[in-house]
Amino acid sequence: MSTAGEMEPLTSGASNRIIPILKTLRTPLIFIQSVILYILILLFPRRRQFRTDVAAVDGAASGPQSPAKTARRKSLWRLEEEDTLRRRSLAEGLNMGFETEDGEIQYRWNTSLFFGVRRNALFSRSWLPATGELKGILIIIHGLNEHSGRYAQFAKQLISCNFGVYAMDWIGHGGSDGLHGYVPSLDHVVADTGAFLEKIKSENPGVPCFLFGHSTGGAVVLKAASHPRIEGMLEGVVLTSPALHVKPAHPIVGAIAPLFSLVAPKLQFKGANKKGIPVSRDPAALLAKYSDPLVYTGPIRARTGHEILRISSYLMRNFKSVTVPFFVLHGTADKVTDPLASQDFYNEASSTFKDIKLYEGFLHDLLFEPEREEIGQDIINWMEKRLGTIAENIDHIW
Repeated sequence: MSTAGEMEPLTSGASNRIIPILKTLRTPLIFIQSVILYILILLFPRRRQFRTDVAAVDGAASGPQSPAKTARRKSLWRLEEEDTLRRRSLAEGLNMGFETEDGEIQYRWNTSLFFGVRRNALFSRSWLPATGELKGILIIIHGLNEHSGRYAQFAKQLISCNFGVYAMDWIGHGGSDGLHGYVPSLDHVVADTGAFLEKIKSENPGVPCFLFGHSTGGAVVLKAASHPRIEGMLEGVVLTSPALHVKPAHPIVGAIAPLFSLVAPKLQFKGANKKGIPVSRDPAALLAKYSDPLVYTGPIRARTGHEILRISSYLMRNFKSVTVPFFVLHGTADKVTDPLASQDFYNEASSTFKDIKLYEGFLHDLLFEPEREEIGQDIINWMEKRLGTIAENIDHIW
């Protein structure tokens, strides 16, 4: 099993990208200037402006601005909007279909927009069996920098066992609104996940639901399920390579992360390794991921990095409060997130129905490893075991 000392910082797609922060602050002078600026921000009142539409961007809510500044803001907004529409078109154009050997299509798939808690348009997908009663529904929350369309093959495997599948792109990801690769708040993603679950439950009354989260998506799912209202709607959660013990590349990074998140949230740290470290032992899967235009491969943004550190820290402090049924899966050779943290989580969580499986020598993207079918079947088996336990409990009551 890999040790914590071998771990790369941050999570899927984000690994190896926050290191340039340390290089940027190499000289003592720059570090001292950052500390002084941080102190000044704390000492003097701050005016935080929230802009939700073009009028606010134009400065209507905050008073007159220079024409040059206003024009620049309009230009940035247009570029972001154009990029969102381009990505959404690509997401809608992906062929999510698959046929059986005899050419028959035995499922229904669809794409739609779901409006999150802050009224952002979030792109979503669904795959449902064409016939037969659903055993349950698995809701997929992807990892950092990827998108829901990458899970089509896993959806096919689930459908073959009469599980329906829904998936949502986070803000700033896939076909959803927002600057590509920028996450203003993972708490917003947590809230959107809860709202998405509520919507699916209302459309499928009486059907058992599970949440699935990969990497940072696993952290999002776990935090969402910590709310009693959300936990009450779930039969359990599945976490692959969850981001539970994320540390900055250097203590200085942790110290200045809140500062950069505040004063320059969208700042990209140049010179990062855009492809990160290997996340799969399958060369074709790696090529597909890093050549996918819907996968963000640019340098990590300051706010995004800080949000990952923040949610990881929160979860580490609250392992013992977790009561939701869960199945955590992790590769022992994962250099992106820590398999030892998954073991600690399993040991400390208060859940009465919990399981863990560590895959010797496997890397980060478990569902894109050569053994993806085996891993997918492990997840299906666990959900069926969970549903069987629920049925037995109901029989005992009657």
